Amino acid sequence: MKISYRVHAVRRMFERGISEAEVHRVLESGEEIAAYPDDKPYASRLSLGWRGAKPLHVVAAYNAQDDEQIVITVYEPDSALWDDGFKRRRP
Repeated sequence: MKISYRVHAVRRMFERGISEAEVHRVLESGEEIAAYPDDKPYASRLSLGWRGAKPLHVVAAYNAQDDEQIVITVYEPDSALWDDGFKRRRP
């Protein structure tokens, strides 16, 4: 499977010191915590993985025709905005 990155994702990874290898790990073995089936041009999902003890969220879309994961953004979720497991936004 091919993995490509939107410019926004590359900027955020650079700003936050997040490597491609860390993003790949989340895409391969992270937990899908939200699905966005109506996103265009491809449905996307939010996945949770870990960088050591720190949580990592990756938003990616899947282009089935080209068997390609498209990374949209990457970030460490803020504990003030997410529950203790970083799986749900706080109300």
